[in-house]
Amino acid sequence: MTACEARMRNRYRWSGVSLLLTSLGSYWKRSKVAATPKNPPTMEPCPEAAPLFTFGVIADIQYADIEDGYNFHQSSRRYYRSSLRLLGNAQRRWEEDKPSFLLQLGDIIDGFNKRDGASERALEAVLGQLRSGGPAEVHHVWGNHEFYNFSRSALLGSELNSAHRGAESPVGSPARADIYAYHFTPFPGFRFVVLDAYDVSLLGREEQSEEYRRALSLIRNHNQNQDLNCPPMCFGLNQRFTMFNGGFSQDQLDWLHSVLSAADENQEKVTIISHLPVHPASTTFVCLAWNFDDLLAVIRSHRSVVCYMAGHDHDGGYCWDGATGVHHLTFEGVVETPPDSDAFATVFVYEDRMVLKGSGRTSDRQLLFRHPEEPADGGSECSELSDD
Repeated sequence: MTACEARMRNRYRWSGVSLLLTSLGSYWKRSKVAATPKNPPTMEPCPEAAPLFTFGVIADIQYADIEDGYNFHQSSRRYYRSSLRLLGNAQRRWEEDKPSFLLQLGDIIDGFNKRDGASERALEAVLGQLRSGGPAEVHHVWGNHEFYNFSRSALLGSELNSAHRGAESPVGSPARADIYAYHFTPFPGFRFVVLDAYDVSLLGREEQSEEYRRALSLIRNHNQNQDLNCPPMCFGLNQRFTMFNGGFSQDQLDWLHSVLSAADENQEKVTIISHLPVHPASTTFVCLAWNFDDLLAVIRSHRSVVCYMAGHDHDGGYCWDGATGVHHLTFEGVVETPPDSDAFATVFVYEDRMVLKGSGRTSDRQLLFRHPEEPADGGSECSELSDD
């Protein structure tokens, strides 16, 4: 056990203090949002209507053929073997719902596989399960556990690189070929954008590379711990500067701006997908992307974005940004879902909304789209917090 692990474990044994150090700020913020009289728009149940298209979502499967364990802080149990069976449960539901495609939001296998020399075997077990579910294509997101098991170059050449499923891009690809980002259109008027949340990161980068040196400099400005997986000993947003997080380069942000500009012009509805959450009210602070504020600034400069979906925070989260009409959804992790429950969703997309039908720990939600000509409401239930 490292010194960091010992400190963190002791902190999390204290009743009450455990949640204060890594999630009090976020808990307070969520409570504030929940207590606000203004709520996301809702509508009465409507008559049965066929959706335009349907897709499935699942996050943080983290399969490994090992005994159950616990997370870093020893506060949540992880069910490594049963996660494959829970994926099977999702597949059986999707066989009924017949989604057009699936979104796998990252951390498909656990990092313990690398320790045991089982990375390829574990990945094939999960991909085999996904293939058995029918013809729906799978769009894969990369999380920190992908990089625990594989190099960036290996991922780019693997089945986890689903960029070839994207449509021909009218604005080209990101400026660098090593950035895993693309977009696709499953139905006219709707666009999905997959982002690389570890483009700026210590994970997946060679230690001799300029990318690694820049990421190390960035994280060291905020985290002085010897073990960089240990969050800075502070409250607030700076807790996000850990080695298991990452961020978005300016090249990728510029590319996203171009994609969204084209979507604005074509009056498309855009859903952005990545592993790391980017809104402080949709997750605990320790799970945020390093430069979440830069990505939020891009989102807020375009009217086409309707939803942002992420994983990483196994407890999940939700925030509706009233100023922009964007729904920020963080999906619960399969690996911390008890074997007698589930964690996945089917999303039914209509012209004016998405209806999310969750299973187990994942709640049902109705996500209304703001009309393109509707003005912002001037406020937000997801207002920003400053760094502490």
